[in-house]
Amino acid sequence: MRSLRTARVTALVTAPPLLLAAAGLVHPRHLTPATAGDWAGLHIALLPVFPLLVLGLVVPLWGRPRRDADGALTVLAWAGCACFAAYYSGLDAVAGISAGTVVDHGVHGAAGRLFATGDQLGRTGVYGLAVASLAGCAVLWRRHGARILPGAVVLFAACWSFADSHIFWPRGVFTMLGFAVAFALLTVAAAARPAGRVREPERLTNP
Repeated sequence: MRSLRTARVTALVTAPPLLLAAAGLVHPRHLTPATAGDWAGLHIALLPVFPLLVLGLVVPLWGRPRRDADGALTVLAWAGCACFAAYYSGLDAVAGISAGTVVDHGVHGAAGRLFATGDQLGRTGVYGLAVASLAGCAVLWRRHGARILPGAVVLFAACWSFADSHIFWPRGVFTMLGFAVAFALLTVAAAARPAGRVREPERLTNP
């Protein structure tokens, strides 16, 4: 039963990055009048998908935060996920949908400004995702120990690459695949029983 649930959760958290990797294979390399329609249309389709990338962090940390260091780190991870969802959606809307639409309608001078604004929004979102990854992995480390290290290493590498790769082929596609691998590893690690914590010995009292 536990293995079946782990498989289902793994499928859930890896679906968004895998879908983004597939989209990266057909993403136009450059925005031109010939590709503008596809550029805008693809980003419209992906608008609800980018925020779901954070499921790989939200799901392993799901539950009411405790009133201790784990709770504070969990809240920080959630805040970083919210930052990514908001600001990276801004990149998708500005540099994806808006830029593609204006070029498709022959307004070429505005695309550069839209790209500049979109890059700032996207970078802020990725920084939020990096903070969420650090905080989330810290919580999982405290709960599960060194078994989360492989997933954490892959996750940090994917965050670093994501800062300027978006989902463009080839690096962006491999970045999304990296997120999928990282989330799968973290999910499997989090499915294991939490590592025991050292407790202070209870004081013996007479009945």
